[in-house]
Amino acid sequence: MRAPQPRTKRLDVRPLLARGDNVYSAIRQVVDRLEPAQRCEVTAPFLPSPLIEKLGSEGFRSEVKQAGAGVWTVAFWRDST
Repeated sequence: MRAPQPRTKRLDVRPLLARGDNVYSAIRQVVDRLEPAQRCEVTAPFLPSPLIEKLGSEGFRSEVKQAGAGVWTVAFWRDST
């Protein structure tokens, strides 16, 4: 029997940005593997508006929260239909 997948996959991109890594590629890997009813929660040092727009155009919904000074979390998911 397969173990259930966690409902929320979290990705803190702040260390990736500090290293100069490709953040979009890392996020894309996570969101492309989301199963129905799963969410991806991205933590960033700024509001990632272009990412929200890009994933929104692909059918992802989002919820934005400012978690503190310079800390934003954005959850992405697809409605299960």
